[in-house]
Parts: sequence; structure tokens; C-alpha cells
Amino acid sequence: MSSLVRILLAIFIPPVAVLVATGFGIQFLLNILLWVLGWLPGTVHALWLMNRERPLL
Repeated sequence: MSSLVRILLAIFIPPVAVLVATGFGIQFLLNILLWVLGWLPGTVHALWLMNRERPLL
């Protein structure tokens, strides 16, 4: 999946982006909890997960 699509998913639907990046697990459940608490924490967590192993550039 292209980086642009992953970033857009992380911004608009963070749990889906985490599910695609890591699969169903603790990170996915944590992201759903963060997203329910607020859009920004879920988005930051999703972007961090997707980019922690490889940078955006």
C-alpha cells in the first residue's frame, strides 16, 4: 500500500490504518481506545506505528 494512502488512512480512520499496518492485536485495540478518547491521540498513535520502522522520506 502506498505511503500516501497509509497516511490518509491514519489521519481519517486511524484504527483501519493500524489494522492494515500491524494486524489484529494489542496495538489495534489500543488505537481504538485512543480514538474513542479523542481523534488526535488515535491519529498520532497510528502515524507513529506506521513510521517507527521506516521514515516517511
